[in-house]
Amino acid sequence: MHREDEPASVSAALAQQIRQDIAAAGGWWPFDRFMAAALYMPGLGYYAHGGVKFGWSPESGSDFVTAPEISPLFGHTVAVQVAQVLDATGLAEVVEFGAGTGALAQQLLEALGDRCARYTIVELSASLRQRQQQRLAAFGERVRWVDALPEGIEGVVVGNEVLDAMPVQLLHWDGTQWLERGVAVDEWKFVFADRPTELRPPVEGPFVPGTVTEIHPQARAFIATLAEKLQRGAAFFIDYGFPEAEYYHPQRHGGTLMCHRAHQADTDPLSDVGLKDITAHVDFTGIALAGQDAGLDVLGYTSQGHFLMNCGLAERLAQAGVRERTMAQKLMQEHEMGELFKVIGFGRGLPEGFDPIGFVHGDRSHRL
Repeated sequence: MHREDEPASVSAALAQQIRQDIAAAGGWWPFDRFMAAALYMPGLGYYAHGGVKFGWSPESGSDFVTAPEISPLFGHTVAVQVAQVLDATGLAEVVEFGAGTGALAQQLLEALGDRCARYTIVELSASLRQRQQQRLAAFGERVRWVDALPEGIEGVVVGNEVLDAMPVQLLHWDGTQWLERGVAVDEWKFVFADRPTELRPPVEGPFVPGTVTEIHPQARAFIATLAEKLQRGAAFFIDYGFPEAEYYHPQRHGGTLMCHRAHQADTDPLSDVGLKDITAHVDFTGIALAGQDAGLDVLGYTSQGHFLMNCGLAERLAQAGVRERTMAQKLMQEHEMGELFKVIGFGRGLPEGFDPIGFVHGDRSHRL
């Protein structure tokens, strides 16, 4: 079989397996189960097979680009916040969840130097883990890979574009009742199918009839699990999203579910299953509440642009070349990643009066 045929064959095998599983479940799956299979089914899901995901252009075979690939200044600047926590606590471990190509890990390790004695990557994808191991080989035994969050974490947890890839449930308001939108099979095609449900969005509305939106129990459960593991230190998550008042605004009646393939976006997660990323924006209010309810302190919440500026990106740009400055501007500019992407920080057992540098100016915690 030619290598270029592999993705199509993987997609066909994945679709067939999902059809069988839906049939075995009585003909209907909730959407979060479908999304989990499409992204993570071993050997077949989007993040589980060997296709290229991250890169600058469709010509590379990639589907999207993330901040660490845009400029190494991203990780070097985030490292300022990580270093502040490590220095204040005397800790020396960084834990990254979902490390992609390993670009952020490389940048953090370069910038932190001896401050980071151990860098732990929680990676579920065997193909991405292999790519990371090649990229990070020079750092030797300082880097280790695990399949789940360590039992006890003392250090700094980082996650860039992790929460948006966690499966979501879909809700549909038909004007009189809430329905859960799931997936069924019609003549071999996947189709949406709605069922009455007791599930509700976290706000009362009003909602426009025909509204479809998401709720995020898996992301909230992940934060709660992290809180159980984080004994001392901090966690920082960088992702695109909104506080719940914006997330569930009546004008956002189509929800935020989006697919990415070959640097193009579409809104049909039921086609080309396994060949494209499926994401939803993050409800940062829900994430903050999940952390608080589990005993974590919310250290701050702000835009990526503000966070990077607080950590000294402007000073780094002043010393950079023209091309490097141009690329790094995308990380801060409002019409690029600077405003859509947000940063939320959690802490436990930090020194009294600790003031995280990333949220010194422009903290929006009051909007959550």
